[in-house]
Amino acid sequence: MTTLISEAALQARVKEVAQQIRADAGAEPILLLGVLKGAFMFMADLMRQIEGDVTCDFISVSSYIGTTSSGEVQIRKDVDSPLEGRRVIIVEDIVDTGLTLHYLQGILQNRNPSSLQTACLLSKPSRRKTEVPVDYVGFEIDDKFVVGYGLDFNERYRNLPFIGVVEGGH
Repeated sequence: MTTLISEAALQARVKEVAQQIRADAGAEPILLLGVLKGAFMFMADLMRQIEGDVTCDFISVSSYIGTTSSGEVQIRKDVDSPLEGRRVIIVEDIVDTGLTLHYLQGILQNRNPSSLQTACLLSKPSRRKTEVPVDYVGFEIDDKFVVGYGLDFNERYRNLPFIGVVEGGH
């Protein structure tokens, strides 16, 4: 495995993204909506860096079988609180094909938040099958299979404090 993004680079960029989110929101309360399981580390660090009123909730969806996006999205765990009238930021680990995020943005927009934005740690624009708005991007990366900092391969490697490229693709 080779390191693609170091722990120090991750932490510095998370802080920058958090500052931009707060600047855009002003004093308005923010609800971070983490997409499980991959986004939990990014969201925890992001939340610690956002000043002021910030809360969190989680949603769990599935669209991957092994290393391939199936294109079919299933909600495994829904949010615990209503989104209506709230400033909601979907927190994703990685935006790949865009299909999962497109689906999520659609169903969450129907719940009438005052605003719905997206923050992702990693973006792979070369893999997009559908264009989706992503308001805050940590890093844009090439089409490599990455793990660490919450991202996994068969539930392994989430605990790495950096983003690594798995040799041989997985």
